Amino acid sequence: MKYISTRGQAPALSFEEAILTGLASDGGLYVPETLPQFSKEEIASWAGLSYQELAFKIIEPFVAGDIPSEDLKGIINRAYSSFRHEAIAPMVQTAHNEWVLELFQGPTLAFKDFALQFLGQLLDYVLNKRQQKVVVMGATSGDTGSAAIEGCRRCEHIDIFILHPHQRVSEVQRRQMTTVLSGNVHNVALHGNFDDCQNMVKASFADQSFLPEGRQLVAVNSINWARIMAQIVYYFYAGLALGAPNKEVAFSVPTGNFGDIFAGYLASKMGLPVDQLIVATNSNDILHRCLANNDHSKKELQHTLSPSMDIMVSSNFERLLFDLYDRDGAAIQQLMDNFKSGSMTLSDVAISKAAELFSSYRLDDEGMIETIAKVYDSTEYLLDPHTAIGLAAARNERRRQDIPMVCLATAHPAKFPEAVEKAIAGMHPALPHHMVDLFEREERYDVLDNDIAKVQSFVTKHSR
Repeated sequence: MKYISTRGQAPALSFEEAILTGLASDGGLYVPETLPQFSKEEIASWAGLSYQELAFKIIEPFVAGDIPSEDLKGIINRAYSSFRHEAIAPMVQTAHNEWVLELFQGPTLAFKDFALQFLGQLLDYVLNKRQQKVVVMGATSGDTGSAAIEGCRRCEHIDIFILHPHQRVSEVQRRQMTTVLSGNVHNVALHGNFDDCQNMVKASFADQSFLPEGRQLVAVNSINWARIMAQIVYYFYAGLALGAPNKEVAFSVPTGNFGDIFAGYLASKMGLPVDQLIVATNSNDILHRCLANNDHSKKELQHTLSPSMDIMVSSNFERLLFDLYDRDGAAIQQLMDNFKSGSMTLSDVAISKAAELFSSYRLDDEGMIETIAKVYDSTEYLLDPHTAIGLAAARNERRRQDIPMVCLATAHPAKFPEAVEKAIAGMHPALPHHMVDLFEREERYDVLDNDIAKVQSFVTKHSR
């Protein structure tokens, strides 16, 4: 299968080339030239498969010709061997026909583990085959960093540099990154916000001349196609558990960079009967404003109790726009140029197409705290702040009560004790047993100015 850029001017690449390249040379993001299509009968035949077996069925068509089947099965099995729950993605019922899909059973307690444990194994396989060393450079608003580090910490062919906004992630999130003392792991706390971190990473990918000779950058954030691909699996997994393909299903997704919900969109395009996808946002509501009012304009970033969603530039939204504009790369280039100056306006046709599947909802900190308290009071089920926003969105935007609603639980509540304690007085969510000593572990990170020359010099100096 070939992969093409959303902006239409970069060469088509193989799967291996696409995951090692990250951003396309024209600034676009890689997407598959065609999507695998699964019939109702084929999807029905997957009922009862383990998560790993299902992952193989869904991922294999995307890598055909690049990775032999048995090798792919090994990559998948190793990726999910570190998850704490045998179901990998268990579901909990929180109300009538309403379910929470627990995506925090991986080693770093966040949904990013699904993609990044897989990507780490995948990169190790590809780089070992090529006998090639690379530099991984990524930006995180909290969860991507620790999941990427956990996925890459044992990879002998990778040096990994993760930028996070200084003092703007939770203490648990920071310590999950900074207590990994492997020689190939480097944490940078940047004076700035997540968008500053992400912009620096994007600029570094655009001009890699600062790297040592023979090295290239590889992306681990959700611009890397392999991450999106891995996330498609749990939509099918949840759908099958609730009666798909004979029944439709709906999903509510706490949304920052749009990668997670884009995977749900792809699942629907590949044959999963999805009735509705709800984009759940916090006060940084650019996606909600765009879908509800065609207002995709940048505003000042607000720092909230759901920091993983404190994002104003949702990179993966471009992948959806590419489809909404009938894969017209020139049109996407024009939209992105407009957005650089502060805002873009979608065509009526694009907004109408999006509305067929997508709804959106915004919830501020006060509403999120109220939701955590209300759900705990009625079920004794404890939500993290991002999942609380997703559940509130599900309850407010749901189109049909007769279709199962699945809210994606993107993180373990212990990662966000401040929000939980504000919602439930005296509640101190405990870390799982494998992390009980997190606050006693030695930390290592560097605080750098929001200066690309200084950051790139740091990367060059510390690449082995």
